[in-house]
Amino acid sequence: MHTQRLELSIAHVQVSNTYSRSNEHSHLNFHGLHWTPPLLVLLAFGGSIGMTFVILGCALPAYKVWWPFFVVLFYILVPVPIMIARHYTNNFNNLENVSNNSCLELAVFITTGIVISSFALPIVLARSPVNDPMIQWGACYLTFAGNIIIYLTLVGFLVAFDQDEFDYGTC
Repeated sequence: MHTQRLELSIAHVQVSNTYSRSNEHSHLNFHGLHWTPPLLVLLAFGGSIGMTFVILGCALPAYKVWWPFFVVLFYILVPVPIMIARHYTNNFNNLENVSNNSCLELAVFITTGIVISSFALPIVLARSPVNDPMIQWGACYLTFAGNIIIYLTLVGFLVAFDQDEFDYGTC
């Protein structure tokens, strides 16, 4: 009877250890914080909702103009300067800190210009030409809503999955 309990408890420990090892990958650990897969699903949902607003600003029967969809180019361009700056500041750590900071500051400046341009494009399209604008103000507002949601999703992704300690050289 005692050996059966011992075997049962050993089996329980082995099963619980196997279970905890299989669940290690279901929670992502970044800087001591545990991020669960629903966070990634939430971020994907936010991106989908933002794109839905942009597409609605283009495709609703009242608008039927696809010019606001050009903000998607800005969404693609936004992370590029920061990624390039991180690449160069990580590869040249032995240089002066001033040059590393200036590279990152230039990247943030360029990124800010891209973000502002994504908000300015719908305004310019809605105001010009004066007599017959390219898009209506409703499409402009829907594009604004999409911009805000997409950029909040992007900031949420960058905060949640900060890749400062990630080595790009390893697969």
